[in-house]
Amino acid sequence: MIEARHLRVLRAVATTGSFSAAGRQLGCTQPAVSQQMKALEASVGTPLLVRTGREMRLTQAGEALVRHASGILAGLTAAEEEVAAIAGLRAGRVRLVSFPSGSSTLVPTALAALRAAHPGTRVSLEEAEPPRSVELLREGDCDLALAFRYEGAAVAEDWDDLVLRPLLTDRLVALVPERHRLARAGTVAIGELAHEPWIAGCPRCRGQLVEVCEGAGFTPRIDFATDDYPAVVGLVGAGLGVAVLPQLAVESVRPRGVRTVRLEPAVRREIVALTLPDLAQVPAVSATLEQLARAARAAGRG
Repeated sequence: MIEARHLRVLRAVATTGSFSAAGRQLGCTQPAVSQQMKALEASVGTPLLVRTGREMRLTQAGEALVRHASGILAGLTAAEEEVAAIAGLRAGRVRLVSFPSGSSTLVPTALAALRAAHPGTRVSLEEAEPPRSVELLREGDCDLALAFRYEGAAVAEDWDDLVLRPLLTDRLVALVPERHRLARAGTVAIGELAHEPWIAGCPRCRGQLVEVCEGAGFTPRIDFATDDYPAVVGLVGAGLGVAVLPQLAVESVRPRGVRTVRLEPAVRREIVALTLPDLAQVPAVSATLEQLARAARAAGRG
């Protein structure tokens, strides 16, 4: 019989490439990992790993088992959580992954309301930008992912296998120094910023910036790039360039020394919550989804 704990060990070994690294990831010793792998190989009756010196690789059987492991573990998690939550959500656990501006705006409101309604439900939070957050969901490492996609992006997101809950539409705004020539403008076309130095955000947002600018007929000169939104605001406030950020990101920091200007034509991103079909039936996950939707409506754009 294949045990879930053995599948988790196999997946960790396949991901990290060694017993010692898998042990560190799982919080156990290298001998314990080796022992569980031997037990799993005995259960399935065939080798799952080939060891060559310090390296190891999966056999064909090992590759097949790893390929199915995420779905199996997700299904087991769904079953465990649903059973634990049958008695009116007196128990339950939700592993939430969110991008940073969502973590500082929508998530606190949603989780505070969830705790008030269901104090026995525990929620853990980790931060990751899409597509990594979506990968974590598909790999069984979280139950719910807060993600976003840009309207009209050149590469469409493939989320057909997931349950999607639209939350809000987040409009991008231009950030300029408060003494900039466009600081008092009501709106600005992105082409008016063609000759400015730029401060770019996360890799995904950076790619969207380049795509939008090239659509307006120019390639932005990116002098600074940072994933940290307060750093973006600080650089703009110091007069080192201009930036484009989602409104939600601007709300997550205190924009000092900068002005936000509305972009025309509008550039928007859709904020969504994603989960797996099995997990969508788990009461704790469903309740968290509902509170995220309420937080989005309270924000005024859901």
